[in-house]
Amino acid sequence: MAVGNVKTAQGLNDLNTYLAERSYVSGYTPTQADIQVFDQVGKAPASNLAHVLRWYNHIASYTPAERKSWAAGVSPLTAGGKPTAPAPAAKDDDDDDDVDLFGSGDEEEDAEAARIREERLKSYADKKSKKPALIAKSSIILEVKPWDDETDMKEMEKQVRSIEMEGLLWGASKLVPVGYGINKLQIMCVIEDDKVSVDLLTEQIQEFEDFVQSVDIAAFNKI
Repeated sequence: MAVGNVKTAQGLNDLNTYLAERSYVSGYTPTQADIQVFDQVGKAPASNLAHVLRWYNHIASYTPAERKSWAAGVSPLTAGGKPTAPAPAAKDDDDDDDVDLFGSGDEEEDAEAARIREERLKSYADKKSKKPALIAKSSIILEVKPWDDETDMKEMEKQVRSIEMEGLLWGASKLVPVGYGINKLQIMCVIEDDKVSVDLLTEQIQEFEDFVQSVDIAAFNKI
């Protein structure tokens, strides 16, 4: 499915339909195609475009450094979109390609050549060890159920979003009819796996006993 100009209402609606059954615009992991579409969208869309808003908040949760490491992807913005290339890395005066790990010269290298090679190997290993580690994240959709149809759902959502943890980012939300005039709150969040416990998060939500009857996990995806 091709998506039109996302700076127009029709283009955003097309993108919302496109993302209804997708976590990313290309494949099952974030790619440079997500960045291309993200930049074209420009700002968080209206709440009625729930799928675009979920995806937009998710991409926004990554740092620029993390985005640079993503692979190329196929953009849906034009029919038969072409792969997008990762952003070029800044030129480093001590680029790894410039390091001759094995030295050169005669097979019988002298002590000075051996010393230089060891220094280069050590420098290369130091640079590798300083590269940032990939942060494991998960995208979760929670369903928070009220006691009855008299529960103030806006206040319930306010209470849920009041929970703050390092590594927790709240995303889009919507009310989903359950029956008999009762709605449940469906809300998305992105967590850093090493910092946020899902069990602890759901327990904290359930502590709002005046509003919350129960909390279920509707979707849980590793990023």
